[in-house]
Amino acid sequence: MEPARLLPDPGPWTVLGLMSGTSADGADAALVRIDPEGFRGGRPFLDFLGHVHHPYGAGLRERVLAAAADALPPSELCALQRELGDHHARTGRDLAERLGLRPTFAALHGQTVQHRPAAGATLQLADPYVLAEALGCPVVWDLRRRDMALGGQGAPLVPLAERWLHGAEGPWIALNLGGIANATVWDGTRTLAWDLGPAMSLLDLAAARWLGQPFDPDGAQAQGEPDDALLRRWLDHPHFHLPPPKSTGREVFGAAWLRAEEGALDRLPLARRLATLAAFTAEACARELRTHAPALPGAPLLLSGGGAKHQAVRRGLAERLPEHPLVDDLQFPPGAREAVSWALLGAASAVGVPANLPEVTGAARAAVLGSWVPR
Repeated sequence: MEPARLLPDPGPWTVLGLMSGTSADGADAALVRIDPEGFRGGRPFLDFLGHVHHPYGAGLRERVLAAAADALPPSELCALQRELGDHHARTGRDLAERLGLRPTFAALHGQTVQHRPAAGATLQLADPYVLAEALGCPVVWDLRRRDMALGGQGAPLVPLAERWLHGAEGPWIALNLGGIANATVWDGTRTLAWDLGPAMSLLDLAAARWLGQPFDPDGAQAQGEPDDALLRRWLDHPHFHLPPPKSTGREVFGAAWLRAEEGALDRLPLARRLATLAAFTAEACARELRTHAPALPGAPLLLSGGGAKHQAVRRGLAERLPEHPLVDDLQFPPGAREAVSWALLGAASAVGVPANLPEVTGAARAAVLGSWVPR
């Protein structure tokens, strides 16, 4: 069904964005006001209305990570889709009820459990039908696979949304430190974006493994001296030898990777293990930016995502990229930015505006993304 038939409201629209990142820690919902006519001038975003984060319970998160590690049978994967759909529906309904607002429509990302660009395949679990029933509004979802059908990576998709939020004045570098680190580089004329490597995926798994907690708050335990030999070996991973466009996920930098390295890491004191993993994130980001991005001295490094609070990662970035001042993303509350971006990508689908950038994803052409579920 065409979005125009689903959305007779000329706008402004109240759009709910729902995002679950590779950190696999829960669902973020953001409500924003969007002017559909604003896409003509590149500034459709009007107002930020609110945000909630609903964390996954321990059992749900374990099943999500098991799915990412290819360790769930199809029957459990099927049930997990519904459980994640219920979780996202509760999250979105909670925010709408708190604000006393009914969304014009919702844009649902779902939880990525597999992302295999070499096979042209990706899998995000959630249930748009459950969400449409819970909210009483249309839902757009499955925004990545159209790009992959065109030969693209299906990621990253947020760079165009970053431009709609930051505007055309540059240069700037938006660095999102979720489970995976991704960067959008805008030099004032063109966009470059790709997945740099691991951000918090390995550090959070290490916190669960050695600290018995889902993450290390502010990186307080990562205070040792990094192991240089391990860093050199890790940075020789094939991902770092590929040029953009490229994307990655927990299939590469996740539980299987950490299990393979546990023997080497267990020989180190705890603080050095965590410090070495933090240095891996910082060095991977710095090398990728130096290798593939244009030289933009003085361009701010706009930090978002949970890793922006990790002090060892922050120090590592500041030491390795001194030409770029670190600037915290204060436009939105922590965790809200990608949900806002997804709301914008959903709105682009509603007005028929292509939302992938072929120069970023490698797709054969730009295309309108997503499938629609009526209310």
